[in-house]
Amino acid sequence: MTQYVGAIDQGTTSTRFMVFDHAGREVARHQLEHKQILPQAGWVEHDPVEIYRRTCETIEGALSKANLTAKDLAAVGITNQRETTVVWNPNTGEPLYNAIVWQDTRTDRLMHKLEQDGAGATIRRKAGLPPATYFSGGKIQWILDNVSGARAAAERGEAVFGNIDTWLIWNLTGGAGSGAYITDVTNASRTMLFNLETLDWDDELLALFNIPRRMLPAIRPSSDSTFYGMTQRDGAFKGEIPLCADLGDQHAATVGQVCFAPGEAKNTYGTGNFMLLNTGESIVPSHAGLLTTVCYKLGEAHSIYALEGSIAVTGSAVQWLRDQLGIIKQAGDIEALANSVIDNGGVYFVPAFSGLYAPYWRADARGCIVGLSRFNDKGHLARATLESICYQTRDVLDAMTKDSGVRLELLKVDGGATVNDTLMQMQADVLGVSVVRPVVAETTALGAAYAAGLAVGFWTDTEEMRRNWQAGKRWEPRWSADQREEGYAGWQKAIERTLNWIDV
Repeated sequence: MTQYVGAIDQGTTSTRFMVFDHAGREVARHQLEHKQILPQAGWVEHDPVEIYRRTCETIEGALSKANLTAKDLAAVGITNQRETTVVWNPNTGEPLYNAIVWQDTRTDRLMHKLEQDGAGATIRRKAGLPPATYFSGGKIQWILDNVSGARAAAERGEAVFGNIDTWLIWNLTGGAGSGAYITDVTNASRTMLFNLETLDWDDELLALFNIPRRMLPAIRPSSDSTFYGMTQRDGAFKGEIPLCADLGDQHAATVGQVCFAPGEAKNTYGTGNFMLLNTGESIVPSHAGLLTTVCYKLGEAHSIYALEGSIAVTGSAVQWLRDQLGIIKQAGDIEALANSVIDNGGVYFVPAFSGLYAPYWRADARGCIVGLSRFNDKGHLARATLESICYQTRDVLDAMTKDSGVRLELLKVDGGATVNDTLMQMQADVLGVSVVRPVVAETTALGAAYAAGLAVGFWTDTEEMRRNWQAGKRWEPRWSADQREEGYAGWQKAIERTLNWIDV
């Protein structure tokens, strides 16, 4: 009896497999981290083989914990860290190079040249994205141009590209010889190679990056009743299950937060922060530094679009305090340390480790800590780190208001950092709006499960999913308007100090 739906959630620092029941409640999970490979400053890589191995281990672990088998699952969906780029040989399954992670900045000069040459306007008009190191297109070009034999292999059909979703789906459905070689519209829309209007790869964009069309996967809906493929009997699931949903992580979280109506928005707090505003069937160009992206496509229905504000470093700034500075032992320790002081003591921390993303898009920026005096201690730095997450979110929300005309009075939040009550209260204070965390905060995996279940009739429609959503905790603003604006003015001064640090 198929009582449940499974979801693979492959993230920047870890992979988990989760199982949900019809009410959207978590039944089981297993999670494992993978290695962060940092060959030199600005370079961030993952081992795609390790990621696939960890994925299999999390599937086996979660099913074992709950005493479940493949027969208990109606369907499986996948959600993934977006833009992280894998190129591999489809005949052998061997990657030609490590996966280049979305945070990687090695293509900064290439992006700068595209902008200088006037190609930025074309990329924005067709793909809804600025030329930036963030996206997949430049990473593919780097591999083709810098890995020995890669371009010749691509021309022969012996090198193919995928974001992590494509890599995992291909492996889980059979790999070399039989694996489904696909991506969905949300992941495709993060490459700079995808046309938002035609919902297909664009030859003009491909030419800008000198990428052969034959090395790109087929594009499918995010929820597909015809299935991408079946999991293999001898694979991690030890049985055949329809693999029929695929969404980039932030799009999946939007579905998990049931933001199905235009004007509804969510903010996910993870390695970075990502706010998406549903704009319905309308492609809304941004004039305020946001991204225009596909939000999701459920079966044969029209594609739904979104405005997105992407912030590179939020949760990873807390990891930096833990791993590089050693001032906390565990990420959760930051809350108590931040509460050891009454305010930031005049300290601002802009964690522009990979430059600044939305709404600035400044690859020349680098992180800085400003306002230090002899008075300050590690408590002030901890508090400034949490505040940096909140202020970056305000930057994005202000830009979203300018582009859409929608003034939010309620922000739905999700992701690992939302367990930090102090951070969530700060967020309400900095924004001046109510902040609400749902009962099920792991909405990224839930969104992938919803899309998969919808494809096989486990859930009948989006309204059924909406009825599952329940508010868990709510935070109301406490700051006065004067406090809010004084704090934000200091943040804007700090942002100015980060600019023009790197020559590009």
